[in-house]
Amino acid sequence: MDKAFTYKTKIYYEDTDAGGIVYYANYLKYFERARTEMIYSLGYDHKKLNQNDVYIVVRSCHTDYEKPVKFEEEVSVVTKLSKISPVRINLIQSVNVNSEVRVIANVELAVIDQSGKPKKMPEDLYKSFKSCI
Repeated sequence: MDKAFTYKTKIYYEDTDAGGIVYYANYLKYFERARTEMIYSLGYDHKKLNQNDVYIVVRSCHTDYEKPVKFEEEVSVVTKLSKISPVRINLIQSVNVNSEVRVIANVELAVIDQSGKPKKMPEDLYKSFKSCI
């Protein structure tokens, strides 16, 4: 994987409000899809991680809405790792139209076990993420 992972999608009618602008909560869905696709690109998936009692969950998300995204625009959701530890992953994610940043988020992920307690991620997963910084 390159230093940044890009997930592309188009804005559908169902993503928008009455004015044809993406409803603000839908950006969280785009960010989630991009993170999941990034994990796939590293050779992992949530199902396999869960079978090993490893769950990657959002701990916090701070989102700035710079400019609206509209119906039928094509977007790129860019994900960059900014910091990593064996139990935390910090990302900067943005929704871009062409090269213009429209929405940006600082996301912190935590690695937990099924009971919700912090857990170190497997060493091979940690190394895969670490190679992206």
